[in-house]
Amino acid sequence: MSPSQYRITDLATNERPRERLQHLGAQALSTSELIAILLRVGVPGENAVQVGQRLLAHYKGLAGLHRAAFEDLCAQHGIGEAKAAQLKAAIELGRRLALEAPEERASINSPADAAALVAYEMSALEQEHLRVILLDTRNHVLETVEIYKGSVNSSQVHVGELFKPAIRQNASAIIVVHNHPSGDPTPSPDDVAVTRAIIQAGKLLDIEVLDHMVIGQGRWVSLKERGLGFA
Repeated sequence: MSPSQYRITDLATNERPRERLQHLGAQALSTSELIAILLRVGVPGENAVQVGQRLLAHYKGLAGLHRAAFEDLCAQHGIGEAKAAQLKAAIELGRRLALEAPEERASINSPADAAALVAYEMSALEQEHLRVILLDTRNHVLETVEIYKGSVNSSQVHVGELFKPAIRQNASAIIVVHNHPSGDPTPSPDDVAVTRAIIQAGKLLDIEVLDHMVIGQGRWVSLKERGLGFA
């Protein structure tokens, strides 16, 4: 007999993602299980959880799935336009929630807090983007502003432009963040040179530069933690 389409109901009750979410909460589920809830059914030889695992392996994680072109996702076995749209919509909702709820991230107290604010989106960008997180005197996030798109190097980044939003918002401090599309967050010599220039300008403007962070694929680096560009 040829294999039929695998459904979530083929799993034991205590292994079904929807029931596990109901009883344990969404945070208890793996990423592939959450994807399975969106997909609902699998394909011959694979249940929905296994399809989710295959997608994550193919795209090298959720960030890769986020970056994937809609047409490419549609072409994956067992997906198609409807399921691709559901996956893209769910990922976009997660991105918007992270941007829309500053009251839930009351303050930035560590590089990890800053990374949590921007890494999800910035790790998926195909070009380098430089952004500035504006903070008040209590390190509450005022706004995250995109300053520049393109190669982040000391000859192209205009430090004065970087501080304009901070001056307008009367920010007390900033955290500079940019991404490496290669996925490797190791700071380059230009990253260090830009950091030194930004810190010097901040001292003149009485705006503290708390950190400069580089976002990669599933990893990030704090230049301040590594003592790069910070005295």
